[in-house]
Amino acid sequence: MICLWTSDELRIATGGKINADVTVTGVSIDTRTLAPDDLFVALVGDNSDGHDHIRTALDKGASAVMVHETLEIDDPRLLHVADTMAGLQSLGRAARARFTGCVVAVTGSVGKTTTKDMLRLALSALGPTHASVASYNNHWGVPLTLARLPRDAMFCISEIGMNHQGEIAPLAALVRPDLAIITSIGNSHLGHMGSLHAIAEEKAALIAALPPGAPAIVPDDAPGQDCFVQAATSAQAKLLRVGLSEHADFRLRDLTCTAEGSQFLLGDLPVRLNAPGRHLARNAATALAAIEALGLETQGPIEFLAQYKPGAGRGLTQPILQGRARLLDESYNASSLSVRAALDTLALLSAQRRIAVLGDIRELGEFADEEHCGLAPDVARAADIAFCCGPHMRALFEALPTEKRGAWAPDAAALAPLVHSYLKENDLVLVKGSFGSRMRDVVSVLIAQEVAA
Repeated sequence: MICLWTSDELRIATGGKINADVTVTGVSIDTRTLAPDDLFVALVGDNSDGHDHIRTALDKGASAVMVHETLEIDDPRLLHVADTMAGLQSLGRAARARFTGCVVAVTGSVGKTTTKDMLRLALSALGPTHASVASYNNHWGVPLTLARLPRDAMFCISEIGMNHQGEIAPLAALVRPDLAIITSIGNSHLGHMGSLHAIAEEKAALIAALPPGAPAIVPDDAPGQDCFVQAATSAQAKLLRVGLSEHADFRLRDLTCTAEGSQFLLGDLPVRLNAPGRHLARNAATALAAIEALGLETQGPIEFLAQYKPGAGRGLTQPILQGRARLLDESYNASSLSVRAALDTLALLSAQRRIAVLGDIRELGEFADEEHCGLAPDVARAADIAFCCGPHMRALFEALPTEKRGAWAPDAAALAPLVHSYLKENDLVLVKGSFGSRMRDVVSVLIAQEVAA
């Protein structure tokens, strides 16, 4: 393993004190996944304190442990700092300062993790590429991604998220991107932000963090174009649009979507994606637009991108009922925009019956019932029958035609057995909902029943 941090570098980066001479090859905030020679950062959260796990980290072979509390444990491998969260941020800042490659930052209401994963796959055709794990896109996930940035990487992709106003700017300042991507503007966190325009303004803070002349890739049909223009003008960045319209700088032409995948022309470049869904084709086009905007070769990335497969909770299709039915797992998160995209994919795939299993979309505030009811035509069009859970999804359930109503339950745990008992051979089941709706509980029951059968 290549050295990530030495003792001297840890001292300089964090202003901390450590007596041992250590070599760090990774950075961890969770002892359950800690690897030997990792630096363990004892973060303090709302429900946990990493300082309670120092001994476990050392016993598992941590090279060093970053702490800020006075402890009974006396070990030369302890890196004492004033505050571990600030120490992690400082470590991320130092990693970014020494990095000489290209940094891409990705935000958006929907599609940022998928676009990041596609971009990581495509860029790996050109050189060593480092990217955020899962959806590590918040105040601790962003500096952790940077702190893990290998010395030999050519590309770094950082995902940046938000729930409230003012959260993107400090994260963007830490990342200092060479290229910014906004994947979409939708109603995620509408209850906190109040309007789509306010969401677009917040997302545009990523563009404002660009150096002069740097490219920003945005969707051609997203609300808030004025916010993008204003931010790009202020930063003297180059605003580039990707999409299906004639005014797109990177235009998808001849887009064909089938159950096997999608194919299109991006400019004159033929692209094949072996994963179904119109939204995935747009994510792929966004990733390739970023590569082209950086002046990089595209043929290798296009070939690598053809290998993309959706992950669990993000569009993975897998067999259930001992292979007699299929699950379309979109359970990780949801917004109105992503629910419609998932329903489009459901309609695209062949099945005897198409079943939509939907949980509440969270953080919509006073707009919740209106947004949920507004999905009724899309559900009725794509699904033969729908099962719903959560108070807001009840509004959608009752807005559906009677023949489309399967069952409603107060939560995912109560809904899961109802869904399972309904399934028959050649069914296709879409499971979708916000993370807090725990739709993964439905997925777990379907998969567990598969194993137990």
